[in-house]
Amino acid sequence: MRFGPNDWRNEEDRETRCFLLTNGLGGYCSLTVTGAVSRGDHALLMAAEKAPNFRYHYITALQETVELTGEGSTEPVSYELSGQSYVTSTKNQQGHELLQMFEWEGLPVWVYQAGPVTVYKQLVMVHEENTIGISWKVRAPRGIRVRLLVRPLLQFAAKNSRPGENQAFAVGEHTIQSNGRTLYYRTNGSIRPVEEERIRDLYFFCDARDGRDAVGSAVINHEVAFEAKDDDTELELLYSDHLVEQGLHTEDCIQAELRRLSALQEGAGLQHPAARKLVRCADQFLVKRESTGGDSIIAGYPFFGDWGRDTMIAVTGCAVLTGQFERARSILGTFAAYCQRGLMPNLFPEGEDAPMYNTADASLWFIEAVYEYRRVSGDQQFFADLLPVMEEIVSWYRRGTDYHIFMDADGLVSAGAGDEQVTWMDVRFGDILPTPRHGKTVEINALWYNALCILAEAGTKEQQTYRALAAKARQSFVEKFWMEERGYLRDVLSLEEERRYAEEQLRCNQVWALSLPYSMVDARQACRILDKIEEKLYTAYGLRTLAPEDPEFHPFCTGSQYERDMAYHQGTVWVYPLGAYLRAKLRWEAPQGSRRDVMEKLRIFETCFREGCIGQAAEIYDGKRPVQSRGCYAQAWSVGEMLAVYYELEK
Repeated sequence: MRFGPNDWRNEEDRETRCFLLTNGLGGYCSLTVTGAVSRGDHALLMAAEKAPNFRYHYITALQETVELTGEGSTEPVSYELSGQSYVTSTKNQQGHELLQMFEWEGLPVWVYQAGPVTVYKQLVMVHEENTIGISWKVRAPRGIRVRLLVRPLLQFAAKNSRPGENQAFAVGEHTIQSNGRTLYYRTNGSIRPVEEERIRDLYFFCDARDGRDAVGSAVINHEVAFEAKDDDTELELLYSDHLVEQGLHTEDCIQAELRRLSALQEGAGLQHPAARKLVRCADQFLVKRESTGGDSIIAGYPFFGDWGRDTMIAVTGCAVLTGQFERARSILGTFAAYCQRGLMPNLFPEGEDAPMYNTADASLWFIEAVYEYRRVSGDQQFFADLLPVMEEIVSWYRRGTDYHIFMDADGLVSAGAGDEQVTWMDVRFGDILPTPRHGKTVEINALWYNALCILAEAGTKEQQTYRALAAKARQSFVEKFWMEERGYLRDVLSLEEERRYAEEQLRCNQVWALSLPYSMVDARQACRILDKIEEKLYTAYGLRTLAPEDPEFHPFCTGSQYERDMAYHQGTVWVYPLGAYLRAKLRWEAPQGSRRDVMEKLRIFETCFREGCIGQAAEIYDGKRPVQSRGCYAQAWSVGEMLAVYYELEK
């Protein structure tokens, strides 16, 4: 994926396109394609001090200048490679004017033209280490002396905070120290102190656009100088939270990471170029979790940690379908160990905190994920090992558990009351619940029926009971959710009189009643639902959460926190339901026609890889005109669900 000067000719293009490197611990490196920061969460080195959620911001970015001195010249000519924006725009650095190409193929590569000199730059993050390596190579005409000067913008503060006004920074022979922490570096350049500069006016374009704090700060107190002797000279700089071994070079790290990414792609066995991209994307969400000693999945970068619901939805696409069965077992086994009263944790413990269990669907997604793991891997033993946990979940749902989750007399599951938000549409602003959905929701009951059918086929002594429960749930579901005159399913059977209008709102949640392995609708109903979704909810990059003509529809997910929260599930386009929709089309519509239609929709979807976070799938888009990604620029369940479509087509 290559980008040229026409891709950053205006401010919005420069500031909204970024890249993401991760280290498998929750740490990351993320900057714009011009090497700048346009978000407070952007960083050259965001380390994970305790995997995966205790993140520490060491270095924000680099200021880079090339000095050229010709034969017979005494004064060098300077070229600035940096492209940072500031609150006072007259300070803006214009390095993008020298940037000839940005290339992304798992790792970022920049090519600059500074007068007669070409500068090549590459970044790598070492897997399962808080280590970042930067490499520069210079090509210059004979007789031109080239000097590269690099000034790191230091942060040394927890994620989402800033360096203190009196925070001291000390640079030693191989270390930078501040705020009680030591960052190690190794370079073939020379270090010299410079007069300390406290930058207080970094401008974050994307944060300003989204209604967040748009001003940041950093500290500069030293410079790294390189002399490029010939075209073969590699200038390198490595930073790490531990002592960097003497023989380690950036190029070695680059080659090791490229080999690792290639092995992941080959192990997945998918051939479509977009599917192979998504395999790399999926790997960026798989992380270690120190508190449990197992693996987990980061819900999204740069904002989220690992959440139960997101993990259970994403694990199939991100781990199972990519052939990483050991990691899938670790994730599912860890969640199984924390199952309590039939509920999976939605938020794992950090420090002394206890897990949070405020989700009605994570446990049912867990059963679906274990089923998919067995289907793809053929591992019957692991399924059998987790069968008691799955039966425990169903048992608790039948008799009732926390958050008003219980199976009603009609065989359907009800969940939530009061201020509880237990479906995936769980946003809350203070005491305001934009989408309360208390009662019997369409997707939870689709998952419930699916879980009962899975257990009914598992050969347990209760299989007849599960079969009978499934039959009752199916009958009640069709009778109460299907609206023949409208041609789609109710979203919720509401507990609250004043919310009864919400029952008939056209939402994307019904798509899972069509895509799960066991469905309660027939082919005629399924095709009518798909037609309605295509007409009102489908967009190139995802499904709308609410039909545009609905009075509660919000066309844009921008502005203040309140404005964004009120729009979040009220029309905003989400990527991950698109995967279920496309798989449902393959399942229910005429085979050849649906396959052609799905492949065409995928070709359109693939254009999103060039916007937002390069090569990644985002969380959300505006509901009215979904052309620019919002929310998390990289989202695990978006990647996992779209990977499942490619898998379905190929396998």
